[in-house]
Amino acid sequence: QVQLVESGGGLVQAGGSLRLSCAASGRTFSSYGMAWFRQAPGKEREFVARISGNGGSIYYADSVKGRFTISRDNAKKMMYLQMNRLKPEDTAVYYCAAGLSGRAYWRASDPMHWGQGTQVTVSS
Repeated sequence: QVQLVESGGGLVQAGGSLRLSCAASGRTFSSYGMAWFRQAPGKEREFVARISGNGGSIYYADSVKGRFTISRDNAKKMMYLQMNRLKPEDTAVYYCAAGLSGRAYWRASDPMHWGQGTQVTVSS
């Protein structure tokens, strides 16, 4: 079992940057793949990025590729999402997730543990 808590959201102007953090508890953090999802008002939760347990495999949604960077620190049981060149369409609640699926691009319907989410708002 793993519990997840996100932080780092906020209000930023278009073109700016934010760094999200996800703190995990539990003894088997490095066994889990980790991911970021986001959900905008009136839209379905969508995949943003995923990182494997040892950090060796990383995948991004096309919409964030080249602007966002996912990383993890297993010793600290932390995961991060560095978001640069933010756009108004990046506005959403961002969720971190832990799962065991070997699929490259996770779906929100896949079984996984979720955090409570952190709001990111990008103004134009």
